[in-house]
Amino acid sequence: MRSEELNPEILEACYRAGAFPMADGYGGVEFYRSNPRSVLELDALRVSKSLGRVTRKGVYDVRIDYDFEGVIRACADRDETWIDEGIIASFICFHESGKAHSVEAYRDGALAGGLYGVSLGAAFMGESMFSRMTDASKVCLVHLVEHIKERDFKLLDCQIQNDHLARLGAVEVPEHEYLRRLDQALRLPRTFR
Repeated sequence: MRSEELNPEILEACYRAGAFPMADGYGGVEFYRSNPRSVLELDALRVSKSLGRVTRKGVYDVRIDYDFEGVIRACADRDETWIDEGIIASFICFHESGKAHSVEAYRDGALAGGLYGVSLGAAFMGESMFSRMTDASKVCLVHLVEHIKERDFKLLDCQIQNDHLARLGAVEVPEHEYLRRLDQALRLPRTFR
C-alpha cells in the first residue's frame, strides 16, 4: 500500500489488530507486529534521580496536543526514518479524529522534545519520541504515564524494545500475551483528553 493511502479507518484497524505501520522508504507502507512486544507497565516506569529533579523543578512546560504536527515532523527529522509524508498526513488526520495524541515539552517557548502515539480504549500505543534538549522526551514519557494512569489506562505499548526503553522500565512480553492484553484494554471505554 502507498503511505498516502493510509487513513484513520485503516490505522485504527491496524492498531486494533496489534500491528503498526512503517514507511518502507520507497513511498510504500508495511504493517508490522513484533514478537516479543515491548510494553511499559504503568507502575514500573524507572525515573532516575536526575530525571526526577528535572520533572519536579518544572524545567519544561509540558503540554498535550498543542503541536501534534510539530512533534511528528520532529520525530521524522533523522537520517533514517520510517515516518514519511504519507505517514505524517495520515497521522494528522488520525489526530484530528481524536485517536492520535502528542505530549510535548517546551523550554523558553521552543519545542524541546515530545512523543506521539495512538489512544484506543484503555490502551496507548507509543509511536515515536524525540529530544532537542536533555531529558525532554523522558519528561514527556513521565507525563504520559501519569496522564494515562489518572484515566485508568491498562496498557502502554512501546512496540519494539531497545536499550533506552529498557532503562526506563519497559519489558518484553510474548505476542500472544500482548494481544490478550490489547483485547482486554480495547473493551474498556476511556478517553485520553
